[in-house]
Amino acid sequence: MEIASKYDPSQTEGKWYSYWMEQGLFQSSPDEREPYTVVIPPPNVTGVLHMGHMLNNTIQDILVRRARMLGKNACWVPGTDHASIATEAKVVNKLREEGIVKTSLTRDDFLKHAWAWTDKHGGIILEQLKKLGASCDWDRTCFTMDEVRSQGVIKAFVELYNKGLIYRGVRMVNWDPKALTAVSDEEVVYKEVDSKLYYLNYEVEGEPGAYVTIATTRPETILGDTAVCVNPEDERFRHLAGKRVLVPLLGRAIPIIQDSYVDMEFGTGCLKITPAHDINDYEIGMRHNLESIDILNDDGTLSEAAGLFVGQDRFAVRKDIEKALAESGNLLKVEPYKNKVGFSERTDAVIEPKLSTQWFLRMGDLAKPALDAVMSDEVQFHPPKFKNLYRHWMENVKDWCISRQLWWGHRIPVWYLNDGSFVVAETEAEALEAARLQSGNAALGLDALRQDEDVLDTWASSWLWPITVFDGFNPDKKEIDYYYPTSDLVTGHDIIFFWVARMIMAGYAFKGTFPFKNVYFTGMVRDKQGRKMSKSLGNSPDPLDLIATYGADGVRVGMLLCSPAGGDLRFDESLPEQGRNFSNKIWNAFRLVKGWDVSESAEQPESARLAIEWFGERLQQEMAVISDHFSKYRVSDALMSVYTLFWDEFSNWFLEMIKPAYQQPIDARTHAAAVAYFDDMMHLLHPFMPFISEEIWQQLSPRKSGESIMVSQMPAQRAFDSELLQSFDLVKEAIQHVRTLRKNRNVPMREALELKVLTGEDGYVARYNPVLTKLVNLESVTVVKEKEAGAESFMVKSTEFFVPLAATVNVEEELEKLQAELKYTEGFLNTVMKKLGNERFVAGAPEQVVANEQQKKADAEAKIAVLKERIAGLQ
Repeated sequence: MEIASKYDPSQTEGKWYSYWMEQGLFQSSPDEREPYTVVIPPPNVTGVLHMGHMLNNTIQDILVRRARMLGKNACWVPGTDHASIATEAKVVNKLREEGIVKTSLTRDDFLKHAWAWTDKHGGIILEQLKKLGASCDWDRTCFTMDEVRSQGVIKAFVELYNKGLIYRGVRMVNWDPKALTAVSDEEVVYKEVDSKLYYLNYEVEGEPGAYVTIATTRPETILGDTAVCVNPEDERFRHLAGKRVLVPLLGRAIPIIQDSYVDMEFGTGCLKITPAHDINDYEIGMRHNLESIDILNDDGTLSEAAGLFVGQDRFAVRKDIEKALAESGNLLKVEPYKNKVGFSERTDAVIEPKLSTQWFLRMGDLAKPALDAVMSDEVQFHPPKFKNLYRHWMENVKDWCISRQLWWGHRIPVWYLNDGSFVVAETEAEALEAARLQSGNAALGLDALRQDEDVLDTWASSWLWPITVFDGFNPDKKEIDYYYPTSDLVTGHDIIFFWVARMIMAGYAFKGTFPFKNVYFTGMVRDKQGRKMSKSLGNSPDPLDLIATYGADGVRVGMLLCSPAGGDLRFDESLPEQGRNFSNKIWNAFRLVKGWDVSESAEQPESARLAIEWFGERLQQEMAVISDHFSKYRVSDALMSVYTLFWDEFSNWFLEMIKPAYQQPIDARTHAAAVAYFDDMMHLLHPFMPFISEEIWQQLSPRKSGESIMVSQMPAQRAFDSELLQSFDLVKEAIQHVRTLRKNRNVPMREALELKVLTGEDGYVARYNPVLTKLVNLESVTVVKEKEAGAESFMVKSTEFFVPLAATVNVEEELEKLQAELKYTEGFLNTVMKKLGNERFVAGAPEQVVANEQQKKADAEAKIAVLKERIAGLQ
């Protein structure tokens, strides 16, 4: 079979992905093997593949593929999230373009449009993940609003309500005037903005010309003021106790109250109280039994209750009311002011604090076992630095507002009766039965029930994801007993509370244990200047374009080359290009090995036998390092280990050592060993580069239909001979010195050299002479008892090597070079001696560190002695 001169990913990637799918190699079902389970962080159905998805899913795929090859029953569950706010906004925009207003539709009609949009767009991102090589069990694909997941969400709500953990109440919530829904505290992003601070005079009732001054960034909210508050300890305002002031523009009289909440040092010491539009004002209003006047409509325009500027947008009113206050004489002054303002994460609208009747989940009791699990490492974070952030969240957890004023989502399973009471049930039929019992009216019909209009927060479905993907609320389903708890979760640290913490809470609440054992936090993908990637900046490449240009393997390698766990990564296109270059290096090595003529009768050279022996130990050594990296979730480091093992040790050393002479065949034993090692290397590479490793593995040896590297076993690990490896490293160093000597002296490779060896204290392993002889073309290697004058020399540790090149040596140049080397070595020794002469260092440093310094001292002293001897010889 002729092997293509260049590797072309476009010819292999689609072919092998189809093969894996056709053979059912991604599928998993319970058996006697140890399960390895990963659930995908479900991307929004509104989304398309971006660089963050590329990184996250590459890491998941690496972990899953490696687990398969270690003999585990790997199950990677894919799926998407219905994304209530984002999807509803997309559908509303689409309808608007068609001339349809959401409010003109019934709920059922709107949902038909939403499902149609989801059916059309929802699977796009999962299809794109296939291009990346994601080895998910696609038969298990889930959607947070499919029937099984929806049933789980409803069952969970009912269970939590029955335990007294869900309640309905009027609370101050974060209101998104664009999405027209409440959002949780975690969905509010605070940004520093340039604002104004308005100083306003409120006239004291019955005392013309007497004023109190307050400062506010939101003058439009004075229309909802119901008090002015001062600190009871503030001497400046004692005379105002029990008096009232007039709200500017309205003339409405409101009381002056006293509350220790007021900071006497901040602003004017007087605070306007607007209970309907500020969380702190709301709490003060509750303490003092103040009236609450809601002056804003849901869309951010002023309501009838405001009395002025009705129907105008809140920000337009802020400009207009400034003019009106100036004209009325109530505006004392305006100053520039920087403050933090909350924005909706989904719509970027400025959040309004708003009093609203909502459904809440009590979080205190749920948070405790979830906090203990992480702090005790029952659930391990990688890197562990995120434990502190997690602890901060969990120790300050607030009740979760779980209701949303939307139509797209899981409708809250609460039914109201005509008398205002309600029942909670999984189905309408169960609700009717409960209502009849509760009311004592056995004849009650469905027309007497009205289901709550709101839906649940999107996260109220995704927090159950590791449970519901295995239908874990169905007592007849046993799969969850096998696959749960899952093994590893790979996600971004930006949703540590939104999702990770809540899943851990749900795990303990519903299954009595953690949902996953390990959490690997990826960083944010940034451009090479450190900026967040975004469409607006135009600095985010299309992942599919990258795959088309560099191949999926190249892009996967590129993502990992700059990807420390939990740290942000700086990406530019030189990285996937480096990945593609690595693919080409692998392919060229494959063509070299498969291109050799093989002789069954040829004797195996001793140099090849030694090379095979060495690489077997070197492979085992690096496999131990790779396993250690994976155990610590250092996935990028694991890739670099495989990368350097293949590029440097296998290609640049091993293949050079065994390569037959020009136009000569290779012996069968050596070739078989080379193919076997190539097979091992493809196994180590496969989790990172699934496509090229499959292509080469299939061609290395005859394969049967249905066979695949992805379901074959990783090479077995065993102890390795570290002494052999240390000895061989000395030989490699000697080879590099001879190559440098040839280059510096312009001695062509075809000219054989003599090499003489003056063995030092650390010895010289003569058994590797055949390797040395082959790689640098030596005529002979001779052990000598004393230095040979007029020879070019170099040192490896304390052993000195001589190459007789008297005719070509410039004595003056050589002396200059040796003296410079002596000066450097003496300086180095001086630095080491200072360290060893420092009693605090010797007493305080680890034993191994001190031993290393002592070894450096011995090596430097030996080298200085040899250099001085060589200088004396030349002089």
